[in-house]
Amino acid sequence: MPEPQPHGRRMNALRAVNDFVVKFANVNGSGSASANGMFAKAVIRMGVPVAARNIFPSNIQGLPTWYEVRICEAGWLGRRGGVDLMVAMNPQTWDADVASIEPGGYLFYDNTKPMPAEKFRKDINILGVPLTAICNAAYRDPRQRQLFKNIIYVGALSYLLGMEVEVFETLIREEFAAKERLIPPNLEALHMGRDEAAKILQPIGLQMRRADKVGDRIFVQGNDAAALGAVYGGATVCAWYPITPSTSLAEGFTNYCEKFRVDPATGQHRYAIVQGEDEIASIGIVVGAGWNGARSFTCTSGPGVSLMQEFIGLSYFAEIPAVIFDVQRGGPSTGMPTRTQQSDILVAAYASHGDTKHPLLLPEDPTECFEFGALAFDLSDRLQTTIFVMLDLDIGMNEWLCRPFAWDDSRRLDRGKVMTYEELEAGKDFGRYLDVDGDGIPYRTYPGTHPSRGGYFTRGTSRDPYARYSEEGPVYVGNMQRLLEKFETAKSLVPAPVIRPAKRRTPHGVIYFGSTSPAMAESLDTLEAGGIHLDALRLRAFPFSDAVLDFIAAHETVFVVEQNRDAQMRALIINEGAVDPAKLVPVLNYDGSPITARFITEEISRQVRDVNVRPVPQVAE
Repeated sequence: MPEPQPHGRRMNALRAVNDFVVKFANVNGSGSASANGMFAKAVIRMGVPVAARNIFPSNIQGLPTWYEVRICEAGWLGRRGGVDLMVAMNPQTWDADVASIEPGGYLFYDNTKPMPAEKFRKDINILGVPLTAICNAAYRDPRQRQLFKNIIYVGALSYLLGMEVEVFETLIREEFAAKERLIPPNLEALHMGRDEAAKILQPIGLQMRRADKVGDRIFVQGNDAAALGAVYGGATVCAWYPITPSTSLAEGFTNYCEKFRVDPATGQHRYAIVQGEDEIASIGIVVGAGWNGARSFTCTSGPGVSLMQEFIGLSYFAEIPAVIFDVQRGGPSTGMPTRTQQSDILVAAYASHGDTKHPLLLPEDPTECFEFGALAFDLSDRLQTTIFVMLDLDIGMNEWLCRPFAWDDSRRLDRGKVMTYEELEAGKDFGRYLDVDGDGIPYRTYPGTHPSRGGYFTRGTSRDPYARYSEEGPVYVGNMQRLLEKFETAKSLVPAPVIRPAKRRTPHGVIYFGSTSPAMAESLDTLEAGGIHLDALRLRAFPFSDAVLDFIAAHETVFVVEQNRDAQMRALIINEGAVDPAKLVPVLNYDGSPITARFITEEISRQVRDVNVRPVPQVAE
């Protein structure tokens, strides 16, 4: 007789209401994604904020995948670190999954087959439900057994956590509205799991209670948000080559164009989407379309940016608008294609050979992906250059709870300096690379604007202000200096940084950007509670405005938090601002998982000791 498996609740059990972390450990290709996503959405439907992270392998199926759901009524949306309830559905990762559970936490697993006692920890609570046995009794088809097993464990969790079953029932009906025949069996599986858990287990110390903390926020992926931003920003051409994690951005743009860019009267498609044979062809199409006056973009990741270098240099030197959505992943080379990093900062800022600099937009969540996705096209036209929108896999492919998108219907596209037929006809002097306003930005014309005036030869070689070929040193230097002046002008056009002052005066600050933001916000509060006060600055763009360098100058020590090995943003700040490197202290996470609030807090606390930054004592005001 096999020994009975441990189950139930121990005296040291964690207890929390609407504030805990659930992590699902599954096998890629098992159909668990929709069930796990349903669990996260159910939390939101109960009015409690949620932060969900999907961690998946780069193969099609068979390798481990995890889905982490942070439930936090207080509203923190970054990863906390640690796991309170592990749903262990993958024998391959059992040991590591069990090890990650907080003391007093919970292990939920399929106890159809017995496991050795040494596979469990004595300081956690074991919750066993015979999921495979239930499925074998209810279904004959192997695929049904696999798929419905996921819904069964969600049903069991709904009981253990005290969640409203009606919420799950509604979600199932919505999910399968187009395939109504699937609704009854999914509802049946949900209740099988819930009923079985109620028979053999008790509700645990982690509980869900209905709240009203979500408001009007939406749950959306950054890639979808950026794609919609491109539509609102006037993009009509997308040329791309598939690469994880940016592919869904192009697919999202396609879907939105089919919805919003098809003339209802004629059926005419008012957009062009081209899958190039590679990344080089894709950026070439984008630059060509931009030269022709269309708003165009490509979406890619680090390896794609590497291949696009020469065309990016052409865009910079010939001053042709282009937009690149760079959804960053782990590198170098193929690296970790389904893991997140902020590791393309330097390659994007200085893309191509020779002396180049490109504006970068750094959204923190899908709402800013939408806003910056639209803004990028105005900036590209205004500055006549390539604009990078720097997402990463965490923002791009995970669903985030964020502010609803807003759009001012009175807003008009900013096409920048474009000389018209009337101006040319009136005899206005046109020099394609002539700076007439002192901001480094010349006027351009669209092809065919005038039958005899305003034409010019677009070249990637050196030329004078009237686009005439010239390799004279002073002419070349004058053009390169004008491009620097244009980059200086960009400082006033890109989004300004967001500064969060500490509650007490402090000589110490922190700089961060992008998807690091939600974890950073929580860490700042935790550090403050521990007596470490930091002024904080969130970068939203490069080139850096004077406010960034003023912030650094006003502090003795500034931590720079980023998700790459080589402190790329820190290096960019040092290079562009001539900052003393000793003043900028790197805080680096680059294991491919989204950064956690615990990591930031622990690392800054440790480095506080290393750099002799003394915590500000808590004293009565």
